[in-house]
Amino acid sequence: MPMKWISVLLLLQLSSHFSPGSCGKVLVWPTEYSHWINMKTILDALVQRGHEVTVLTSSASILVDPNKPSAIQFEIFPTSVTKDDFEDLFKRLTSKWTYTPKYTFWTYYSLLQDNTCEYFDCIQKLCKDAVLNKNLMTKLQESRFDVILADPAGPCGELLAELLKIPFVYSLRFSFGCTIEKYSGGLPFPPSYVPIVSSELSDQMTFMERVKNMMYVLYFDFWFQPFSEKWDQLYSKALGRPTTLFELMRKADIWFIRTYWDFEFPRPLLPHFQFVGGLHCKPAKPLPKIPTYWYVGNNSDPLSDPYLLPSVASSM
Repeated sequence: MPMKWISVLLLLQLSSHFSPGSCGKVLVWPTEYSHWINMKTILDALVQRGHEVTVLTSSASILVDPNKPSAIQFEIFPTSVTKDDFEDLFKRLTSKWTYTPKYTFWTYYSLLQDNTCEYFDCIQKLCKDAVLNKNLMTKLQESRFDVILADPAGPCGELLAELLKIPFVYSLRFSFGCTIEKYSGGLPFPPSYVPIVSSELSDQMTFMERVKNMMYVLYFDFWFQPFSEKWDQLYSKALGRPTTLFELMRKADIWFIRTYWDFEFPRPLLPHFQFVGGLHCKPAKPLPKIPTYWYVGNNSDPLSDPYLLPSVASSM
């Protein structure tokens, strides 16, 4: 499907939450780095069409910079998490994801588990600082937002939607073991036919590979259990009634999946799961003009020789 039609579909579905002929008010619960880059593309498009977009972010936010000129509004709340600690956590997490040797599936994800749990604990602190801030919640309620756009990789958007009594929409690439998509979105995930992400299996599996894939599925189910229990306690406390993380996530109206459907293995899909891959892609910008250098030294390694003269070729 051409990119322009994907963008039109995305905007039409978001706009369905607004009254006909009027502009809506969108509240955003963002996540950092690549998640934010993709989400901001959606927000910029909504702003261009006259919608009012407010990003709810903490004082520890890294990439969400409210000081940059933007038509997007920012609501910043104080948090006990410092920006340096938050950034350090992401650096350690990304470094381990990138540079940990993947000897086996089990070894790799066992090493990642501690850092991932630390990340979710940090996100939970941010969530607490937001929803337990009475002045902030009063201000959000008085603003009368129409919809929330959130990323389930950084939970709390669904809790805000429940407290504000408004619908919400998700933007997600995938979760480990597709656990969130299964238990929150109701997405069927038959392990005999659909391999786990990063398992290095294909959809043409032998019997033993299917057994292995099933073990991977169970591994992530057990991995998410203590994680979800912590969030269940927070959500129950905030709402004043017993509830669970997955119960609230299940109320999402639309799931925007940040990839193309033809990049995925064949599997059952649901109508409210929409593939919107490539929204962040833009035409390449021209490279900046930089001076070139002529090497006039005698050293065999030009980079270590101080005798580099700027070339006049770039100005000719």
